[in-house]
Amino acid sequence: MAEHADEVKAAESLLDKVPDKIHGHDSSSALPPSEAVRDKGIGGGYSASLKSKVNRLFGREKPVHHVFGGGRAADIFLWRDKKVSAGVLIALTIIWVFFECFEYHLLTLVSHLLIIGIAMLFLWSHASTFIKKSPPHIPQVQIPEKPVLQIASAITSEINHALVIVREIASGKDLKQFLSVIAGLWVVSILGKYYNFLTLVYIAVILLFTLPVFYEKYDDQVDAVAEKVLIEIKKQYAVFDAKVLSKIPRGQTKAKKF
Repeated sequence: MAEHADEVKAAESLLDKVPDKIHGHDSSSALPPSEAVRDKGIGGGYSASLKSKVNRLFGREKPVHHVFGGGRAADIFLWRDKKVSAGVLIALTIIWVFFECFEYHLLTLVSHLLIIGIAMLFLWSHASTFIKKSPPHIPQVQIPEKPVLQIASAITSEINHALVIVREIASGKDLKQFLSVIAGLWVVSILGKYYNFLTLVYIAVILLFTLPVFYEKYDDQVDAVAEKVLIEIKKQYAVFDAKVLSKIPRGQTKAKKF
């Protein structure tokens, strides 16, 4: 009887261990090998990578190249083709130098360029008879109608979208958005006192050629700092809301009659 009782206890203990082994095997095999490795802490934690994927700047879920449209403009701003990007930046810099340092005006610059171009073609056409070379071929330039209509349609759509946004902001539905726009316009008005419009546009161009590349290279560090800044801004806004905005008297809403 004692031996039979010992055998029964051994069988029961063996049966108790089987579910544990099965559950342990299922929990490790339910994940793919790469996920199991991440759970063990090898090659970076899965939770950390998931967090870095979610908490991107401005809720970004796509690469920076796709945010800029993924076309030729994105290649230029992100320096995919360094020669083209450098050429565009140098050309814009020369234009800014002409207008700011040499104090050229747009109409004066265009007139001088046309004078130089027409004079060179005129002299070349008459000098070709003396040097016995063919005169220059001046192509007939015509602006196609379809691209102009597409550009006009796109500009009209953007203007209408901007007017809708302005209407929503002015309606007072979102106080936080209203204060953000007012603060942004106030900063622009301060910058306008020290810089003219062309200089502000040139500064914006320089930022487009530098900040996206910097962010694409150091996006994890920038996202971490930006998250801390946004948290601090939300805290300060909550304090401002509790001390100032909540004390502003507002009109009582009338109950709807059914």
